[in-house]
Amino acid sequence: MALKKNQLIEMEFTGMTAEGAAVGRYEGEAVFVPLGAPGDRALVKVVKAAKNHAFGRLEKVLEPAGCRTEPDCPAYRLCGGCCYRHIVYEEELRIKERRVRDALERIGGLRDLPIRPIVGAKNRDGYRNKALLPIGPGPDGGVELGFYARNSHRIVPCESCRLQPEEFALAMKAFKEWAKEYSGPVYDEILHKGRIRRLFLRKAEATGEIMVCVVVNGNGLHHEAELAEIMGEAVPGLESLVINSNTERTNAALGKRCRTVWGRDSIRDVLCGLEFEISPLSFYQVNRGQAERLYGIAAEYAAPDKSSLLLDMYCGTGTIGLSMARSAGRLIGVEVQPQAVKNAIENAKRNGIENAEFLCADAGEAAEELARRGIRPDVVILDPPRKGCTPEVIRTVAGMGPGRVVYVSCDPATLARDLRGFEELGYKAEEAAPVDMFPGTGHVETAVLLTRKSIFPY
Repeated sequence: MALKKNQLIEMEFTGMTAEGAAVGRYEGEAVFVPLGAPGDRALVKVVKAAKNHAFGRLEKVLEPAGCRTEPDCPAYRLCGGCCYRHIVYEEELRIKERRVRDALERIGGLRDLPIRPIVGAKNRDGYRNKALLPIGPGPDGGVELGFYARNSHRIVPCESCRLQPEEFALAMKAFKEWAKEYSGPVYDEILHKGRIRRLFLRKAEATGEIMVCVVVNGNGLHHEAELAEIMGEAVPGLESLVINSNTERTNAALGKRCRTVWGRDSIRDVLCGLEFEISPLSFYQVNRGQAERLYGIAAEYAAPDKSSLLLDMYCGTGTIGLSMARSAGRLIGVEVQPQAVKNAIENAKRNGIENAEFLCADAGEAAEELARRGIRPDVVILDPPRKGCTPEVIRTVAGMGPGRVVYVSCDPATLARDLRGFEELGYKAEEAAPVDMFPGTGHVETAVLLTRKSIFPY
């Protein structure tokens, strides 16, 4: 019998989805319920019923699972950021490791692939070095800061996020104090009117330097000097106050123009022994500690030596390739975004790395350029966006014939799909290593080593 909307059911949760919702079956139908935990027996209200599955709301936990714990964040049940704060960290790690294993087996067909135990974070809290906070009108005439509720653009107020460092809460409080006295109208994304859009915060963990960036629909703010004074007094380590202009009618968080109001244009951090300047528009890993562990695994898989040519195909600002450059004979980074390529070149110069060059091109263009020069890489590193690699990129990489490919992925499903594509072109997945880059959330990173087993006739 099909489930119906508003129906109350008792059920047990047996697993978790990639988005962090509990899942179980009721009379053969899968039911997905946020805030549930595997092993819970619960009373659930059906909020949406489809033909073969349904979505429910947790009404009451009848028998709690052994892994369930009391959430330690007042905004947790409404905020769309975390999904695992009601589950102990050891179980969260097991869930994520199982998710990687299931995707590689079910989608990739890799049932015998060795998978290392997931690398958990030393700190589940305070690891995010970046926060992009939407701003809404406050009840007292000032502004409200927080995070979007799940599947909406409704702001859930949050004075202090557990995932962020203490300085961010101080910056949020200081900004609200300034806004209550001085700010103009808050941006309305439907009408495309109003001035203040977002508050963007960054921290360099190794140096303790803080950047505060205000995103505005225009060129600046009234009373910027007062904002700088209030922030300077409230936020220890403040080194930069920047205005980012985003006048486009878009969901893109940041615009392309930045203007420094106070301090420096960027802050400085250290990652894998290298120094990086971080501007508002720079890409930089959100969890520095886990990024170093992930990059260490990638370097182990790549195993470059002084005779190796290392090709980093989605190099961004160069962090992962540059972390291996001193062990390689030569590094070539490929990135389609011009600003990121500029930053990568600057990062190489800043760290005295002279054996690196960077091409502004997509994968196909880069392959043609390298072939024209007679260059064939020994190792290729792939760190694509969540959607993974296109079939053309996989063919391009296989056609270069590298002995090893190191694939770093933020989505187990697209990773598994792409590994199957590489297998069809003569590359075998040798080992996978999941890393919990974002504790508390549904995301998990995975590094995979592939080796060439046959020559692909490109």
